[in-house]
Amino acid sequence: MLPNNKNLINPHNRLKIMNKWKIPLYRVNTNKEDVRAVSNVISRGMDWANGPEILDFEKNLSNYVGTKYCVTFNSGTSALHASLLASGISLNDEVIVPSFSFIATVNSVLMVNAKPVFVDIENERFGIDPKKIESLISKKTKAIIPVHYAGLACKIKEISDICRENNLTLIEDAAESLGSTTDNKSVGQFGDLSVFSFAGNKVLTTGEGGAVVTNSKKLFDKLILLRSHGRKELTNYFTSNSNPEYVSLGYNWRISSMTAALANSQLRRLNKLIDMRRKNAKYLTSKLKQIKEIQVPYESQFDKHVFQIYSIVLVNSKLRNGLLKHLTQKGIMTKIFFLPIHKSKFYKSLKLNNLQFLTNTEKISNSILSLPMYPDLKKDELNYISDSIKEFFESKSN
Repeated sequence: MLPNNKNLINPHNRLKIMNKWKIPLYRVNTNKEDVRAVSNVISRGMDWANGPEILDFEKNLSNYVGTKYCVTFNSGTSALHASLLASGISLNDEVIVPSFSFIATVNSVLMVNAKPVFVDIENERFGIDPKKIESLISKKTKAIIPVHYAGLACKIKEISDICRENNLTLIEDAAESLGSTTDNKSVGQFGDLSVFSFAGNKVLTTGEGGAVVTNSKKLFDKLILLRSHGRKELTNYFTSNSNPEYVSLGYNWRISSMTAALANSQLRRLNKLIDMRRKNAKYLTSKLKQIKEIQVPYESQFDKHVFQIYSIVLVNSKLRNGLLKHLTQKGIMTKIFFLPIHKSKFYKSLKLNNLQFLTNTEKISNSILSLPMYPDLKKDELNYISDSIKEFFESKSN
């Protein structure tokens, strides 16, 4: 029996909560091709698992990113977990991670019984600060997991150099940044393994799902075994009567054929969806950069930001919290991405070291706010967002 907790949300009230927003934080762009792709799998009455759509999507995604191999998973979290296992990260190993991320980035390290070592972020891209890494590398350090925040590449070239010089595995957490580039090189091409997420608010979404891309055949083979019970997949398990061979411990981390069909459909128009996001972000930035209390998203001429999230930084937490409350009253959903992982109840209980050096992480987390951003935002909605923000600051100056 579930506990009688007044804080638990009644499932029947969730729709009411969702519908209170005039402008939600995100909305998925869909079309008839998405529906047709999924319906075709359903209507054939077989191959709902291990269908041809999965291999097609893996091939198409690796081609899109520019890597040799791709393995799909049922979530970005499973993809991270599998990447660490495939890399041989285990008990007593250390992995350098940011605290400014979704909690799965760091949880995946604990899942393989390794120790997360937090590193601070820089204040433009909000990714790991390469200058802060060297002092944290020890004999136990085995890997670094940098995060490409919000759709913009972190300082991944510098981090890649550090990994190479110190013989460390580089696992890109590119969950939020499929399609982004830096110096004309795609995010996902830098890591030994690179992880993408297709959760509900991502640039390419299937509701849930994930993938790992790599140029290593050895890592690819390990990922295949980890994804499906350690089974050598010489034939389709669901359509063959041959006896399978199980050669290692594995998990049930597969995606369905319907999921892959939807992913393929969205991938075909991904560049268009990104262009729509970038156009909306450019317009919103043109309105907000006039407000001196706001730092708009950073992007240099050498980057392509895909704006999976559109985050602004206020001058302090009091102003940020006030703006969040004001926009909530206006029916505009906002969210804080991200609160520091090391300050969560669970991670505080672990009593990890080095937390006093996370100065930028705490400063940015205390003043950042994510605004609505998705392909189908209309100009009048963007104006409503920017006008509501201006209204807040005008009320402060009176």
